[in-house]
Amino acid sequence: MARLLRAWRLALLATVAGLVAGCVGPAEPKWASDAEVARAAYAHDGPPRLTLFTVINNRTGSGAHSGLLINADQRVLYDPAGTWYHPQLPERNDVHFGMSPEIVDFYVDYHTRTSYRTVIQEIEVTPEVARIALQRALEQGAAPKGQCAYAISGILRDVPGFGALPRTWFPRQLSRAFGQLPEVRRKVVRDTDPDDNSGVIEAPPALYLRGLRAHAPPA
Repeated sequence: MARLLRAWRLALLATVAGLVAGCVGPAEPKWASDAEVARAAYAHDGPPRLTLFTVINNRTGSGAHSGLLINADQRVLYDPAGTWYHPQLPERNDVHFGMSPEIVDFYVDYHTRTSYRTVIQEIEVTPEVARIALQRALEQGAAPKGQCAYAISGILRDVPGFGALPRTWFPRQLSRAFGQLPEVRRKVVRDTDPDDNSGVIEAPPALYLRGLRAHAPPA
């Protein structure tokens, strides 16, 4: 039995080491100007809410990515170590501003395809809790590649009501723990887009840019 336990521990350590070694990479710091951030700010009229996105590989069942949508005084996406971006929206170190409903749908569509599904888990919080979550996300530097769940679980553990969540590297473990919180609503999004969906999805115009065009003087 002791020999089996040692073998199991070694196998587990090798698996984790392989995962980390295969996913690590340098962080990519970005810092949009105050003017860009103020111009793109989007205030959603829904209740204060935290929404955890978990992208799951349909072939292996493993978690591929985590993202956190924060609806506070404005709605932002904390997407550490992610590859998603909107060409018209500003970003500060993994925090994306201007997350209107159309942009959120674009984010989900970007990740969801024939080989990946996206789990969406929502929980309503107090305005103060939402503000703290937003502040924690803004205080983080850009996360190295492969640390999406680690970064998100790290900031959530500093938010009132979320301190029991584990600090984890694994998106599915974070999703399972998040789902055990009271009053969490869950849905799963699936799509038949091909793995290379670059020619299928198209970034919608940002809300604030539509407003600028609507008020522009006639040519």
